[in-house]
Amino acid sequence: MSTHLVRFEPDAKTVQVPSGTLIVEAARQAELEIGQPCGGQGRCGRCVVRVDKGIVRRRSTLRLLPEDVEAGYALACQSVIERDITVFVPPQRAIERRLSSDRSIADITIPDWYDRRLTGIKRFHLSIDPPSMDDQRDDLSRLKTSLKKQHGFTEIKVALTVIKEMGAILRQGNWDVTAVVEIDPKLEDSQEYVRLIRLIPGHVYQDDPLWGAAIDIGTTTVTLWLVDLITGEVKTQISEYNGQINRGEDVISRIVYANREGGRDELQRLILQTVNSLLDSSCKQIQDYEVNPKSIVKMTVAGNSTMIHLFLGIPPENIRLSPFVTTVNDVPEIRAIDIGVNICSDGIVDCLPGVASFVGSDITSGVLSSGMDETPQITLFMDVGTNGEIVLGSREWLVSCACSAGPAFEGAGVRDGMRATRGAIEEIWINGETFEPSYRVIGNVKPKGICGSGLISALAELFMTGVVDKAGNLNSHLQTSRVRMGENGLEYIIARKNETEYGKDIVMTHTDINNLVRAKAAIYAGYAVLADSVGVPIDLIEQMLIGGSFGKYINIEKAIQIGLLPDLPWERFKFLGNTSVRGAYYSLLDKSIRERIQQIASRMTYIELSADNTFYEAFMSALFLPHTEMKNFPTVSLALEEKSLIR
Repeated sequence: MSTHLVRFEPDAKTVQVPSGTLIVEAARQAELEIGQPCGGQGRCGRCVVRVDKGIVRRRSTLRLLPEDVEAGYALACQSVIERDITVFVPPQRAIERRLSSDRSIADITIPDWYDRRLTGIKRFHLSIDPPSMDDQRDDLSRLKTSLKKQHGFTEIKVALTVIKEMGAILRQGNWDVTAVVEIDPKLEDSQEYVRLIRLIPGHVYQDDPLWGAAIDIGTTTVTLWLVDLITGEVKTQISEYNGQINRGEDVISRIVYANREGGRDELQRLILQTVNSLLDSSCKQIQDYEVNPKSIVKMTVAGNSTMIHLFLGIPPENIRLSPFVTTVNDVPEIRAIDIGVNICSDGIVDCLPGVASFVGSDITSGVLSSGMDETPQITLFMDVGTNGEIVLGSREWLVSCACSAGPAFEGAGVRDGMRATRGAIEEIWINGETFEPSYRVIGNVKPKGICGSGLISALAELFMTGVVDKAGNLNSHLQTSRVRMGENGLEYIIARKNETEYGKDIVMTHTDINNLVRAKAAIYAGYAVLADSVGVPIDLIEQMLIGGSFGKYINIEKAIQIGLLPDLPWERFKFLGNTSVRGAYYSLLDKSIRERIQQIASRMTYIELSADNTFYEAFMSALFLPHTEMKNFPTVSLALEEKSLIR
């Protein structure tokens, strides 16, 4: 097979690839990542590059105008290399890999109920009789005898990974060692059963840290809390973009990518790289003790069903195919070495139980950490991400659903959208007379784009000032240069090019507005259908709990104005941050918490919204700002009337 030389600019990277290779695959071989928000299906148009020298065979030109193709533009995921070429990759197409800023830091209080005995992990000091010519018992027999005589255990299980290291550790410690074991807290008194996790040379004092980790694997972001299991204290919090973003920004795109040859293995490798990188970085932040990932003996993991499947290397394709069934909702405990997590080899990896294809353990963990399952109040819990997962209920009953909101509120599918990092516009105000905007940028720097909270803010301001109508159409008759005709229709200029980091206008296009309206309509329809299914009017909801880091930055008033949140008194709203990782943290501290999460999952009735027309009808009604039925949003109606009178 012939090969071709591909040069990537402006990075000046070259690579030799076989004929028939896609541009995106060649870029990867050149160690250059090009984002594929749709998972390489050729439908999002975000992987566009320019072929400056040579030609390529375009399998698809969707999202490209004829003049774009004439100018050399091509979709990197759909363009086949058949000769030597030079490709220009626009800088904004590169995937940014960076740890999150302090916006993600949570205020954590050790729960009142914490007791180190509840973790199921304990340490025991052992003084072992060394071998001699008169006593030639094997090392494992000596270890088991010492555990039995000195600490009363009658049944001891030891994995091969520990046995391989045992001889060296026993002799390194001169037969004085510390055993880290897993014990069922229910058997604390009898101490009949124990499993050896780790052997440490020498005597480790009981108050020295014993390390565990709680992880939330999100579609966009992975968050890790490093925990001292002796004190229950969270020592470090750290998060990073999920490395799988390069292969799709939503779960459906990831599932499609996983179904390709080698795709599932690649996605598992990417998430393991992300998790292991976070483990390494979190350990390096500890100043008082020498810590490395191999010191971590247990890890609890929460995430949506697709992320858990991909983390474990389980085929996820049936999640997106009717009747939408997972391979497993409650994964048995596994060992770190079995999947490649870089903690103690025989350390515990506990993936928490979920409910269904689109309601995973991120939601069951969130319900637990929010206390929703124990409150008598009628509560609506919502986690807004690429999927909008919603739970309605109380301690008596729980009903859930998931609606495909898409990644618009995370900055994807929007021309100048970006994640909530330095340079993102997070809040926007528009003058109702001049239609001139002002904005706030994360980091107080020149803006690069707009994040989710900024998009909600912008849409609300555009609607409330009359720049867009109820249907989301921009008004071209206003006396302002901010509304103009762009390449693909009308658009509103939020920041002019002389104000921005990249020297390009930051705008909201008609397509952007349409995507946002559809996303908010899906979420509204989701909780409206849940409420209707159990006969609870929305105005009787006593508290609304919003999980996820995205929720922390939503402006309640503006989210109500666009119809994303129900028109309820503001005091009923509570923003809880990352409830998923907090639930994983609680489960790490107390082994019985996992049982409670399991009970939450078993109690929860899951409604598949695609099963009938109820959701579709509710969705269509919500495709207006804030809604077709203005009576559902009385405060918005009143505000619009007041603005009309003032004008």
